[in-house]
Amino acid sequence: MISPDAAVARRVVLVVEDDFDVLLAIGTILEEAGYEVLRAANGVEALGQLGDRKGRCDLILLDLMMPVMNGWDFRHKQKDTPAFAGIPVLLMSAGAHMATVSGDLDAVGYLTKPVEMSDLLDIVRRHCS
Repeated sequence: MISPDAAVARRVVLVVEDDFDVLLAIGTILEEAGYEVLRAANGVEALGQLGDRKGRCDLILLDLMMPVMNGWDFRHKQKDTPAFAGIPVLLMSAGAHMATVSGDLDAVGYLTKPVEMSDLLDIVRRHCS
């Protein structure tokens, strides 16, 4: 059981992913590693999660290809919102040219799907320490 002091200090990761099984798997792995996980199925839900928490989030794991609001549109709105603009974003996509897209969206990095969970945990640890 986590002590109340440890719960307050836990790092928060927002996972934005429209594939429910992937969202569940990534969220579960991160929770088991001690992170507080927020989940959103698209950019609109993600913006709502950030708004509800007044931007308190340490890292966003962002899928690019989603319905309702895709990752590109989400990232532009996030960067235009002062309370959310400084939260680092790690892209996750099966698409090609991820290095270019990552640079274009000013992301801290990217993971190509299917995501290796050990790689994911290493990157999350680096950005949430």
